[in-house]
Amino acid sequence: MQEIISTITSKGQVTIPAAVRRHLGVGTRDKIAFVLEDDGQVRLSVPQYPTIESLRGSAGSLPRPLSWQEVKEIAREDHAEDVARSR
Repeated sequence: MQEIISTITSKGQVTIPAAVRRHLGVGTRDKIAFVLEDDGQVRLSVPQYPTIESLRGSAGSLPRPLSWQEVKEIAREDHAEDVARSR
């Protein structure tokens, strides 16, 4: 077992040490879960999304619902940008 110490900032934030990030296989903008065990232990894990329902809210929200036509148009634009960037 290895113990790695990190400091909590005045805003309640903690920098996750590089060794821990590598161990979890996470990077910038990834999510981590703090799991509170019944015995008082706290562990970090990479969240798993076993069902579509469990993803609810993970991508944020839109200011208004989009029509299917709007969704298709956004997808076409994103695809066109990806193709243009890859050339």
